[in-house]
Amino acid sequence: MDEKKLKALRQKYADASGRDVFNPKFQAVAAKLFKDDGSRALPYAGMPTLLGLKHEEDFSGLDIAVVGVPMDLGVTNRTGARFGPRAIRGMERIGPYNHALEIVPDAVCKMADVGDVPFRSRYNLEHCIEDIEAHFRRITESNVLPLAIGGDHSISYPILKAIAARHGPVAMLHIDAHCDTSGEYDGSKFHHGGPFRLAVLDGVIDPERTIQIGIRGSSEFIWEFSYEAGMTVIHAEEFARMGVEAVIEKARAVVGDGPVYVTFDVDGLDPAFAPGTGTPEVGGLTPREAQAVLRGLAGLNVVGGDLVEVAPQYDATTNTVQVGAQMAFEILCLMALRFEDGTAQGT
Repeated sequence: MDEKKLKALRQKYADASGRDVFNPKFQAVAAKLFKDDGSRALPYAGMPTLLGLKHEEDFSGLDIAVVGVPMDLGVTNRTGARFGPRAIRGMERIGPYNHALEIVPDAVCKMADVGDVPFRSRYNLEHCIEDIEAHFRRITESNVLPLAIGGDHSISYPILKAIAARHGPVAMLHIDAHCDTSGEYDGSKFHHGGPFRLAVLDGVIDPERTIQIGIRGSSEFIWEFSYEAGMTVIHAEEFARMGVEAVIEKARAVVGDGPVYVTFDVDGLDPAFAPGTGTPEVGGLTPREAQAVLRGLAGLNVVGGDLVEVAPQYDATTNTVQVGAQMAFEILCLMALRFEDGTAQGT
């Protein structure tokens, strides 16, 4: 190394602490992690919250509310996603900085973990669906964008109803192993295999501005509604042939510039990376591919989202909780980008 360069490095960094960060882009990150005395907050201590955010049950002054939805009465296979929000609250080292999008989300807008949806019953699925919609309507009517942590995928339907009441029919990007557009069976239409058929029929999502990515498995025969309604479906094997950049280009073309909802089911990932879920399907996306797709949506008008189907009791290594929390953080960053310049279009 050039001696002059080494001398300059020594002069700048030899006596600098971890708190001393000179790049303005990284100073906001350091400010989140270090105390004034130079000590760093312990990632494994303190009250656990969703994505490490502050806890604040009054969401009226927020820009983004992260909400736990611990309900899995809609599952058709293995139960346990009701424990997803609690498990994700316990996952440390998520954020505060997204290096790919170059954003510290809670430095550009006000956000908090606002607790869980209050349910009237732990037994009645219909009541739970009503409770979810009512709670999210209170959030959206307060001009706050919601990010939900489920719970099974049936929670998306009432959330979308609440969002559409404010924004009208929204576009949707959906990462999943399953299209979740089947009809009523076994006495209920609110199961986790059918929320997006209901959402289309209720006029709360626009199927022609909806893209479903990572679809695969033996349930293909019950997803005909997706095709007839005009949804764009990219199967997992097509994803591999197309490549990430082509998928991103297609997704952006489909959802357009209007309000868009992002829903992420962890079974969209291969169970090698995310085994802790109720309906695993081999042959799925890798976490890096999924991150790339989400990051490729930067700049779109994301007005809400959810991360669902984390079932921690099947997750011996905590891989699923880790990757689920990270995907939720990616969606949070997309939402926060809308506030980075001091404005939030379309709220």
